[in-house]
Amino acid sequence: MAGYRRLGRTSDQRKALLRDLVTDLIINGRIETTEMKAKELRKLADKMVTLGKKNTLASRRQAAEIIRFEQADEKQNALQKLFNEIAPKYAKRNGGYTRIYKLGKRQGDAAEMAIIEFV
Repeated sequence: MAGYRRLGRTSDQRKALLRDLVTDLIINGRIETTEMKAKELRKLADKMVTLGKKNTLASRRQAAEIIRFEQADEKQNALQKLFNEIAPKYAKRNGGYTRIYKLGKRQGDAAEMAIIEFV
């Protein structure tokens, strides 16, 4: 096994999906998605918070490669929110920045649903 889930997509589609999900998680603080997507998203979100805690130019550039340039509010975008608000909250914490709540099956296709949020 390669260490990640393919989520039924090609590599460029999977990368775009995870970029959108991590950007939305940073902007909103919590999102509802399928359980498998949430488990993959947890890995990426924890890496982004770790980069935010370093707060160097190199870490900002690495995070900017993944996080989309979307406005979080009228004053800052998602990348600025990660480095200015989210990462300082977890300065004393060594990992485990997100939690996943299982919701049960979706009615349409019986996919397991979950909510992922920052702790």
